[in-house]
Amino acid sequence: MDEFSEKTIEKIRGVRDSEIAPSRESQLTANFYARTCPNFRSVITRAVNSAVSSEARMGASLLRLHFHDCFGCDASVLLDTTANFTGEKGAGPNAGSIRGFNVIDTIKTQLERQCAGVVSCADILAAAARDSVVALGGPGWNLVFGRRDSTTASANTANSNLPAPTLSLSGLISSFSNQNLNANELVALSGAHTIGQARCTTFRSRLANDNNINASFATSTRANCPTSGGDNNLSPLDATPTRFDNRYFSDLISQRGLLHSDQELFNGGSTDALVRTYASNQATFFRDFASAMVKMSNLNPLTGSNGQIRTNCRRTN
Repeated sequence: MDEFSEKTIEKIRGVRDSEIAPSRESQLTANFYARTCPNFRSVITRAVNSAVSSEARMGASLLRLHFHDCFGCDASVLLDTTANFTGEKGAGPNAGSIRGFNVIDTIKTQLERQCAGVVSCADILAAAARDSVVALGGPGWNLVFGRRDSTTASANTANSNLPAPTLSLSGLISSFSNQNLNANELVALSGAHTIGQARCTTFRSRLANDNNINASFATSTRANCPTSGGDNNLSPLDATPTRFDNRYFSDLISQRGLLHSDQELFNGGSTDALVRTYASNQATFFRDFASAMVKMSNLNPLTGSNGQIRTNCRRTN
């Protein structure tokens, strides 16, 4: 992603309040922390840049954390299991794969020193995802804040809401539609797979069963993903896994999508044309990705007196 805006200073749009019945999204504002924690963005940006500089893969991990939280956007994904609920960290889409909690902990600790009990973990996740994309060469987007943190989590909800890597195109469209995200936003957000890696267990079945896969790509990928064992062996999601660009879409056109669900976006279906557009025009992909991220980050936030501001992102107050 060529950077569209500075890493540490951004212009953020406000959200107009409804005159009659404000939605939860309308209660998010650009200047939510202007008086209570004016330096919170620079704290997050510095921590993210440091983490990504140490390990480029962390950028993808922080983006994924936000995505896996945001079919809710309430920081529930960060909660450890308690006697009262089974946390989302152990859900099928998350177990052994979501990471970056230590970076969020570091940010939260630093913010608590500056302005205790003010900045929510949900807002930290939203800002860290954006800064991660920018750090790896991608676009920025305008953020609004004021999300509050959930006091519970649900492994069952994570299992039912998060799209699986084995889904068909129709399954993907349905999964995203359930979150008020359309097919275009599905393809744009799937472009997040231009960074990061995936575990063998998520794409072994594609190597064994799919016909729409480049032969040399399949052979080279099998070397790191045997038919049994090696479940946690990693392979890059595209050919440039530490650079946010549009290579993911070019790889789909050449049938080098790593996950079955990736290749479904370019398999003779309704999304083929958009994949071609993004493969040929990185600026268009960046624009649409940023727009979709804004929409996703505002899905069903807790605001007002709902939830709480957790002082430790791993547990409730």
